[in-house]
Amino acid sequence: MQRKDFIKKGILGTFILSSSGAGAALVRNNIDELKPLNLLGFNHIPNTMSNIMENSVLHKADTRGHANHGWLNSHHTFSFAHYYNPERMHFGVLRVLNDDSVAPGMGFGTHPHDNMEIISIPLEGDLEHKDSMGNVAVIKNGDIQVMSAGSGITHSEYNKNKDKAVKFLQIWVFPNKKNVTPRYDQITLNLSERHNKLQQILSPNADDEGVWIHQNAWFHLGRFDKDFKTQYALKDKNNGVYAFVIKGEVSISGQALGERDGLGVWNVESLDITANSDDAELLLMEVPMGVS
Repeated sequence: MQRKDFIKKGILGTFILSSSGAGAALVRNNIDELKPLNLLGFNHIPNTMSNIMENSVLHKADTRGHANHGWLNSHHTFSFAHYYNPERMHFGVLRVLNDDSVAPGMGFGTHPHDNMEIISIPLEGDLEHKDSMGNVAVIKNGDIQVMSAGSGITHSEYNKNKDKAVKFLQIWVFPNKKNVTPRYDQITLNLSERHNKLQQILSPNADDEGVWIHQNAWFHLGRFDKDFKTQYALKDKNNGVYAFVIKGEVSISGQALGERDGLGVWNVESLDITANSDDAELLLMEVPMGVS
């Protein structure tokens, strides 16, 4: 496949983020919003470093975009804010995978979103959320938060603690429906149910396990003992899977991955997973590879 077929021709635009501190007004300072972006498939050149050949892309942890704003230390798997890489714009409908650490008492002031499915996965600490729908909540490790921005919402996110950082994954997925009524949800999961198994945390179905979004996507989290092996079977053969190692070391279908490495795979029916370290933690995101 030609390189040009994988490269996104659009550009990342002006961003909107609010300043830290309670009650902050909307401001522009290049951190937390995107201009509309047209999808052109999975947007990646074939991965020559992978054992899975041309149906995968490997993103090592130290190749991610990085921005340290003092109060916010963020690593970007895909182009975001001041980090722009035309070969790393998205993986199918997976648009943003940010690995964020927010300083004590600091956070994102009130800012807008629309037509995006936004998922937050806390890793450490307590993250306080407020939005224009009237929701006020605190999420912590073991919780999953989802927000369908739809026709438009505003919200804020703060580190509730004054003595320690809050760390979380911020994930944005393009929806398959535009301008839906905005929606918020969060759940608390039993962490023991992901020990040596893949726990479903998100799906397209409100009656299924975990939270749901307006997209044909499934997310799973697993925590594995060393040498544990399992297999993930895709729910939809037209989807791809983006794997992100939260902690430890794993191999996916022969490709070794370390902490915070990412691997996207498509045109497969299943993935073989092996834990190469104790207490390895893995996030799998199965998403459509093109626009529905």
